[in-house]
Amino acid sequence: MAGRSSYVGFWIFIIVLVILHFGAHVALGMRGGAPDFLTIALLLGVRRHSGSGAAGLGLALGLMNDALSLTAFGALAVTYSILGFIGARSRDLFEGDSLLFVAVYIFLGKLLRDLFYQVLTRSTPWSDLWTVSPIAALYAAVAGIVALTLYRAATSDR
Repeated sequence: MAGRSSYVGFWIFIIVLVILHFGAHVALGMRGGAPDFLTIALLLGVRRHSGSGAAGLGLALGLMNDALSLTAFGALAVTYSILGFIGARSRDLFEGDSLLFVAVYIFLGKLLRDLFYQVLTRSTPWSDLWTVSPIAALYAAVAGIVALTLYRAATSDR
């Protein structure tokens, strides 16, 4: 029974990250001032899915965010689907849940998300991938580690 409660608790944690994302980015209007909790939720969630399930989760999260987009509807859904699939497949290559691994995983995942989105939309200058994107990825990695540490402390889950 402990496994089932751990599973449900983890998905509640993912839902809280999604709510935090929309609360900070939309309700509070912080946009770039808030970490990308949606990418963090996707990257952490897909580690517990198969490739197709992870792509489906990415599609769902991307469509939720794209519903608020005025210019590039569907681009983030495609980006998150690809990123979800790659994230799920990374579980086969890298096994581990140490905080250092998770930080690097989120950092690289956020960089890939920005790269894929830029290729699809060309919404920002390419130079932003070398200047703004690494800072945003570091910010997301730190926020992801803080959130995961709080989750692990609250639930005693590893």
